[in-house]
Amino acid sequence: MRILSDILYKARLEDVLGSTQIEIESVCFDSRAVKPKCLFVAIKGTASDGHQFIGQAIKAGAIAIVCENIPKDIQEDITYIKVKNSSEALGYIAANFYDNPSSKLKLVGITGTNGKTTTATLLYKLFRALGFKVGLLSTVNIRIDKEELNATHTTPDALRLNELLAEMVQSGCTYCFMEVSSHAVVQHRITGLDFAGGVFTNITHDHLDYHKTFEEYIKAKQGFFNMLGSESFALSNYDDKNGKIMVQNCKSKTIRFYALRSMADFKCKIMENQLGGLLLNIDGNEVLTRLIGTFNAYNLLAVYSTAVLLGKDKLDVLTALSNLEAVEGRFQYLKTPDNIIGIVDYAHTPDALENVLKTIKDIRTGNEKVITIVGCGGDRDALKRPVMAKIACQWSDKVILTSDNPRSEDPALIIEQMKTGLDPVDKRKVISIVDRKEAINTGCNLANAGDIILVAGKGHEKYQEIKGIKNPFDDMLILKEVMSYE
Repeated sequence: MRILSDILYKARLEDVLGSTQIEIESVCFDSRAVKPKCLFVAIKGTASDGHQFIGQAIKAGAIAIVCENIPKDIQEDITYIKVKNSSEALGYIAANFYDNPSSKLKLVGITGTNGKTTTATLLYKLFRALGFKVGLLSTVNIRIDKEELNATHTTPDALRLNELLAEMVQSGCTYCFMEVSSHAVVQHRITGLDFAGGVFTNITHDHLDYHKTFEEYIKAKQGFFNMLGSESFALSNYDDKNGKIMVQNCKSKTIRFYALRSMADFKCKIMENQLGGLLLNIDGNEVLTRLIGTFNAYNLLAVYSTAVLLGKDKLDVLTALSNLEAVEGRFQYLKTPDNIIGIVDYAHTPDALENVLKTIKDIRTGNEKVITIVGCGGDRDALKRPVMAKIACQWSDKVILTSDNPRSEDPALIIEQMKTGLDPVDKRKVISIVDRKEAINTGCNLANAGDIILVAGKGHEKYQEIKGIKNPFDDMLILKEVMSYE
């Protein structure tokens, strides 16, 4: 229970009708979840406007309303608070209601197109290996030290986010590593949080269905670094051409860069890249890791750099780094007795797909075939569809175009859009199979001893979303079943 005036701290109030010296027992922005003594925040969303449900919220027991427009019909026993932006106000309100949990632990946000999940998860594993209680907020799952919860969004809404952070504090966590999506920045889900640091991995073509232009996408990512406090650190990938841009307006006390190809504060060189793992030279020290591929060298360097910036001993960090295992659905592989290699990876952007296929090229001998099974999600950025198909053909001997999560779209039409990026030579490599399980089965049947099968796009996901229904589907389980792997 909180006093309303305390909850409204920093929320940039424009007008107040009624008393703010009242007790609030809960906060919500969904009128269906309103309970007695609730503060209801009316948010203008993409699908609906919370202002339309103010009356419903009051009937359900809301005693205070935060809104951008005060209703014409006001009730005397209700407090109305006008703000410029309800989503922004909710960020501060949520943080205040849960007693600002982000200030009671070291919260580090990781943003970028690719590598967020791996970097955040490896940091979680690393700091637990170093003996700390740690929280994790990622696309794959949410962890409160040992407890595991399902994740529904890359970054939860502001209320849920602060609730989880409060639970982490209560459980004794001293660190939390979280993915920060571009949507979360624009929608103010992270507003009001106190970050100890921010990490930028890279930025490539993605989410233009939402941000409309690549410039707006960059601006959204940059917005995260612009909000970092003066006592925080900012860590950016210098090899990415937008790495310097990300931190150019950053107020962080410490700004550092990491790189494989450029001179930077934290430097890494790949000594060996094999199916058994990466041998890296990080800041003059050799370390053998279990992860594979250049993209993972970047992820591991980001993890190392972050840990050092958080004050951890370099040798302790490198020792723990050598024992870390790959994240589920990120270059997760199996090998059959007759030496067929099956790989499942979340690669769902052109850059991520190319990185995975380049890694496969690095570890292959040259005699085996590479068979890629890939699709594109429905109701998402359609511009990347032909690019994804072209990249798959460029780096593969055989390509099977199939369904990803078609959502409300016709999967056959998505595949046809993918094929528009192909020339006649490419098309001779391609088979189109709408049913994803059948596509995986066909890919396995085409494989001979030594060949490599890549199943890309869904990674850790345990479902396939078709016409609003999430049907159970696990790429790795299907691959194991078809390949008779035990």
